[in-house]
Amino acid sequence: MTAKIIDGKSFAEGLRSRVAGHVERLKAEHGITPGLAVVIVGHDPASQVYVTNKAKQTAEVGMASFKYELPEDASEAELLELVKRLNADQAVHGILVQLPVPKHIDANKVIEAIDPAKDVDSFTPANVGKVQIGLPGPVSCTPLGCLMLLRDELGSLAGLNAVIIGRSNLVGKPMMQLLLRDNCTVTVAHSRTQNLADVVRQADIVVAAVGRPEMIKGDWIKPGATVIDVGINRVPAPEKGEGKTRLVGDVDFTSAKEVAAAITPVPGGVGPMTIACLLANTVTTASLINNLVPPSDLTA
Repeated sequence: MTAKIIDGKSFAEGLRSRVAGHVERLKAEHGITPGLAVVIVGHDPASQVYVTNKAKQTAEVGMASFKYELPEDASEAELLELVKRLNADQAVHGILVQLPVPKHIDANKVIEAIDPAKDVDSFTPANVGKVQIGLPGPVSCTPLGCLMLLRDELGSLAGLNAVIIGRSNLVGKPMMQLLLRDNCTVTVAHSRTQNLADVVRQADIVVAAVGRPEMIKGDWIKPGATVIDVGINRVPAPEKGEGKTRLVGDVDFTSAKEVAAAITPVPGGVGPMTIACLLANTVTTASLINNLVPPSDLTA
């Protein structure tokens, strides 16, 4: 059996199209133009590319895009003051501070300063709590993208055994909450989990978010399982020439695709969903801020 490849890039294109339609309706029916503000501190090349892509896609779906760049040596007070201004700006419905920030800035303090109503990546304690108890609001972008891909592939997830490898605040923990809400039986595995391969072999759904290149092997996968690989790891690629690299996931794709029923590739799987879900969350927050019901096809 060779697994079906779950095309996150194609799904993300469809999601962005739906977002654009909802943006147009908000403009036409309510005079609201959703606005997303992205803040970056420093000049990390990967973050710069990511922020540029966010700004480009925000404009493409008809939203207002606000990009703020602070120097590497910007103080924590300067960043907090900018967040305060964005909280008060009625043209801004979503605020995202690109992580990581420089070491002299307390990321938790910055996250807590964001108005939860404008927290489009659901990092603030208030929004983390809302996800846990099922209240309306934005859901962390990468887990939301994973959930959308799983629902599209499997339909109902009720009763399925899911194993999440990784317990980060960014992916593992919110992913657990979303899968529990969809009535999965969920196990969160991590570096201290004993007999990890045996735990993974019980899973109908595997979500790999551990940050270790090709750690999950094909013989760990239950035949017929669905595998969502969140990992993005750059490894040497000597076959491409000296000093060249390639991207791989946390799953050994070559062996896993011979066992799984469906699997996301890296790149082209979960990655494209993250920005698309950020745009979807901005429509959600713009709706809620204006006392409107957010579109059901953009939320969890």
